[in-house]
Amino acid sequence: MDFVIGGLAGAGATVFTNPLDVVKTRLQLQGELRARSKHTVQYRGIFNGLYVIAKNDGLLALQKGLVPAMFFGFAMNSVRLGLYHIAETNKWIMHKEGNISMPKAAFWGSVSGYLSGIAATPLSVVKTRLQSASHPSIAVGRQYRYTGMKHAVVSIYNKEGMKGFFAGLNATCTRLFIGSAAQLTTFSTSKEFLLNNGICVNTPLGLAFLASLLSAVVVSLAICPLDVATVRLYNQGPAKRGVVLYNGLFDCVAKIYRIEGLHGLYKGLGPLYLRLAPHTTLSLVIWDMLNNILLHNKNS
Repeated sequence: MDFVIGGLAGAGATVFTNPLDVVKTRLQLQGELRARSKHTVQYRGIFNGLYVIAKNDGLLALQKGLVPAMFFGFAMNSVRLGLYHIAETNKWIMHKEGNISMPKAAFWGSVSGYLSGIAATPLSVVKTRLQSASHPSIAVGRQYRYTGMKHAVVSIYNKEGMKGFFAGLNATCTRLFIGSAAQLTTFSTSKEFLLNNGICVNTPLGLAFLASLLSAVVVSLAICPLDVATVRLYNQGPAKRGVVLYNGLFDCVAKIYRIEGLHGLYKGLGPLYLRLAPHTTLSLVIWDMLNNILLHNKNS
């Protein structure tokens, strides 16, 4: 049940945050391996990106890749939040005195994040390629003309084999290893800090909300470079589509930094935070509330 609750929390939050994920993906692919002064800017930030996509591709394009995104949210969070909740319930993240141990919380957050990356990478590849596809006038990155999730899955398998579904696996697992440790550790410690200071003691919803907002700031700054690299690796496709731009995570990060500068590694930071903040808030609040309901029913 821990895994189902975690999955439902992630899938539910995705419905509301997917448009920002679409914009983030486009911004991170824009100007790929080109200096800032040597590429056409199609998307000038978050709100301009939403407007340009809606104008050229239609309003529904803001929910491109929603189906695989929801499956991705369920698969990733069922493993990540489910495993972490088991560790939390069994007090594996606690000191003997009963308070939260940062190293133990970080360990279980990172382990659960890494394993969730293995489970969710195929769906993230499909999601990213669907989100990047656009009208030629605003196209960035390599374009894939899939009609939907099923067509994407069949096409990737026929042209790239099972290997195609695990493009960027190392980047994904590293990103979730770091991001999950940062998110779940700061969420747990923030809740403990707020409670110890008499804040939201009798309002579990408010407690989860405030703790998740603090968590989102830390996560966004920690994972943005890895997020950019992951999107690029998902989208590059097989060698027969052209020159392979990146030979893995470290090669990708190094090339982005060398050609695009530090700015390149933090492309899409705004929409990443605006997606992560509500997504972190919604998923962790839903997760916390469902766990509280389950605990209440068990006690009853």
